[in-house]
Amino acid sequence: MKLFPALNEKYTKEQCSAKEAQRLAQFIAFGPVIFQASRLMVKFGILQMLRESDNGLTENEIVSKTGLSRYAVKCLLEASLSIGTVIIDPLTDKYSITKTGWFLLTDPSVKVNLDFNHDVNYIGWFHLEESLVNGKPEGLNHFGDWPTIYEGLSSLPADVQKSWFGFDHFYSDNSFRQALEIVFSYNVKELIDVGGNTGRWALQCVGYNKDVNVTILDLPQQLAMMKEQTASQPGAERISGFPINLLDDSQKFPKERMYDAIWMSQFLDCFGEDEIVSILSRAKEAMNPNTKLFIMETLWDRQKFETSALCLTLTSLYFTALANGNSKMYNSEDMERLVVKAGLKVENIHDNLGWGHSIMVCSL
Repeated sequence: MKLFPALNEKYTKEQCSAKEAQRLAQFIAFGPVIFQASRLMVKFGILQMLRESDNGLTENEIVSKTGLSRYAVKCLLEASLSIGTVIIDPLTDKYSITKTGWFLLTDPSVKVNLDFNHDVNYIGWFHLEESLVNGKPEGLNHFGDWPTIYEGLSSLPADVQKSWFGFDHFYSDNSFRQALEIVFSYNVKELIDVGGNTGRWALQCVGYNKDVNVTILDLPQQLAMMKEQTASQPGAERISGFPINLLDDSQKFPKERMYDAIWMSQFLDCFGEDEIVSILSRAKEAMNPNTKLFIMETLWDRQKFETSALCLTLTSLYFTALANGNSKMYNSEDMERLVVKAGLKVENIHDNLGWGHSIMVCSL
């Protein structure tokens, strides 16, 4: 595998001393409680209090400000000392926030990931083992009896929906401006948005280009949500829906127009390899020699920073346990192999868009 420079050193050479490796192993063993304790330090406002204090706060001051019991505050603070989100001054017994605590509190991507992993994934990951063995999202059962999470999105509890869409939109929205420039550098008047979800990308397109028409391909229930979200928005009259179950090989892409572009954003990672080849093969049938197919994904091997690759490879296990049981965050070599298997070619790849997206530009 060819890795981007930021990943080479981390992924090809041992990084830890024996002492560091032992601590990391224990950190992993206590991972669930580390997550919950850190999340509650944010939720209860303790990290925010420490950030706003000039010289730190004592345990008594934190008890007074939070209204929590001394026991609760002591447990969280002592755990956080070991985790590394706070430090203590031995002369004054005052706690202060660390750089790690600061990122936990203020980094918007960390907040999105915390909410997503707590509200959407946490209980489901208890069933990761069965999911890996059975090839099914066994962790989804506590939400509902759906084959994949996508059929159930509109029926998920409100807080779970909020965190799911917050995660999905955070990463895609930060890439939209650059993505629009790439897509509309071609002469695009008719665009298919595959898996268009709530229509956010479609609205961006019709707002960016006054001549483009967008056809969103998605499940009927998703199209219903899309129509609600786009209703009365500028350019909504140029957005239409085409109901399709893309897991059904017999359901074809529309062909009534000459489509200039087919857009797939954070979409193919929702499917297994055979399903991706099927979808791309059907997309090919709707293409003409001038059509460009744009695949925007967070390809983990093309990340500028190793931390991004960490987040992406772990997100793969959300797909395993909750989404569908057979998809993941792909690397560029695997994605290009599937594109070629479907009878298409990759013309070029644009990297470092937004929070780590790449766009593969494909053609016949």
